[in-house]
Amino acid sequence: CVSGYTCTAVSPPYYYQCLPGGSGPTSTSARTSTTRPNSSQVATSTPPVTTGPAPALSSVGNGYRVDTRGGLIFDVDKSTGSITNLNFNGVQYQDSSKLSAINSGLGSSSVSAQTIGSYVKITAKSNGLPVTHYYVAKSGDPTIYMATYITGEVDPGELRWLARMRKAVLPRGWHDPVSDITGCTAFEGKDTFKCPNGETRCKFYSSDRFIDDIVHGVTGSNVGIWMIMPGNAYETSSGGPFFRDINTQAGDQQELYFYMNSGHIRTEPWRLGLMGPYAMRFTTSTSPPSGNVDTSFFSGLSIQGYVPDNQRGRVSGSATGVSSNFETVLHWYNQQAQYWTKASGGSYTSPLMKPGSYTMKMYKNEFLVAQSSVTVSTGNTVRKDIAATPEPSRTSIFKIGEFDGQPFEFKNGDKILRMHPTDPRMSTWGGTYTVGSSSPRDFPMALGSDAGGTATINFSLSSSQVRQLTLRIGTTLSFQNGRPTVRVNGQWSGADPGAPVLIDSRGLTRGGYRGWGDVYTWNIPASALRTGSNSIVIGAVGSKNLGGWLAGNYIVDAIELYVS
Repeated sequence: CVSGYTCTAVSPPYYYQCLPGGSGPTSTSARTSTTRPNSSQVATSTPPVTTGPAPALSSVGNGYRVDTRGGLIFDVDKSTGSITNLNFNGVQYQDSSKLSAINSGLGSSSVSAQTIGSYVKITAKSNGLPVTHYYVAKSGDPTIYMATYITGEVDPGELRWLARMRKAVLPRGWHDPVSDITGCTAFEGKDTFKCPNGETRCKFYSSDRFIDDIVHGVTGSNVGIWMIMPGNAYETSSGGPFFRDINTQAGDQQELYFYMNSGHIRTEPWRLGLMGPYAMRFTTSTSPPSGNVDTSFFSGLSIQGYVPDNQRGRVSGSATGVSSNFETVLHWYNQQAQYWTKASGGSYTSPLMKPGSYTMKMYKNEFLVAQSSVTVSTGNTVRKDIAATPEPSRTSIFKIGEFDGQPFEFKNGDKILRMHPTDPRMSTWGGTYTVGSSSPRDFPMALGSDAGGTATINFSLSSSQVRQLTLRIGTTLSFQNGRPTVRVNGQWSGADPGAPVLIDSRGLTRGGYRGWGDVYTWNIPASALRTGSNSIVIGAVGSKNLGGWLAGNYIVDAIELYVS
């Protein structure tokens, strides 16, 4: 520190940031641990540096230290690849008891670090898992850019980045307080909690659909730490555009996640290869930053599995046949990659995609309405028009909800993403729907074989309508073989459609609603109907090995009765 500069402690006693101005150097006697975070550090007002040399790389104790020259300093353990220090503008955010890493740590790893031009790259290759993880720092940028390369499934069946940070300085999670379990007691498995006021909490309640989840984060006083999944960050993950997984959980630590693969409501195999790039960005704002982050510089960093833009292609065309009242979503996938976009004004352009042949699907919100295939080649944009398969012309007696792959218009559909079905804020399950006077909010979004009761539909028929009718029930997710039961006018029962394909993962109780999306139909004979008042009671059948909402259940998409 010399006269004419003001120097502010960034990570004393080693690092200070000196900027022109002031009458002389500023000194401090504060000291911090070089290998483990110190929770007593005090915030400073150091502004980010936007120009200058590459981030400073050094060895400190058993770790590599990276000073981004943007207010963020982080340490990576040389033997495990875990992050041991997250110091932003002089405040320590890394928890001291649990570190930040892939899953709960890679274990013994070969860790190397190098400066490449204006960047620092740290590579952690696990010695026991099929995982290589990359950290990248960019000069003047308070962001840790990351990518994760896998060659096989990772025990215990999931792949996630998990930052474990100090809750004292980061008290608020995503969709706070839905995943804050402080003072609450586990009552379903080890991940679903009931608080003293009866409200429920679960880390799954912090999730958003991949197609919408570009940025999520945790915040404190004048600080936000954000996961950013830009561009093709999800291309090697599994689950498709509507998949949701854990984003945050607060207990003893504040946990910030990016889930790449898991067994949570799993509907397709894992993909292998490079996950990302993705980023963890530090800001002085509690508002989410833009998700439009350029990671093209990865092309010059020798990241295994990285495919640059000039080795990709696109698909574009028209997407028609879906009412403007719904989103039109396009989805491409094969065994190696997945992509999606939303159409606008009847047309679309895909993200840049790896070359190959893809299944192509189009959805009305989340309900499949068209399917095709397309081949993408390097450097080209292929034209592919797609149109929704027209609904058959039919005379409808009534319809409750929309066949759109979502249950949100129904009773408790506005709450299920963020709380357990037993939460006291939920409306009473089951109920009665009267055609002509009720709204979808009167019909439950889920029915169970041991919880949730039944739903009765009251409707009237004219003499000319007493004929064979078809009942159509759409579901979005089933658990423990749950499927509908139907009884008409207390006399006629629909045949059991048989157990749906099993997804061995809790859904409804952890805020999940999307699985295979089954649609069931029954032909109701005229003899079961009558002129005037009629009723249909819809229930559920399924395994009752576990009681309550863990017995067989299903989530409703829509119900329609029409002339066969």
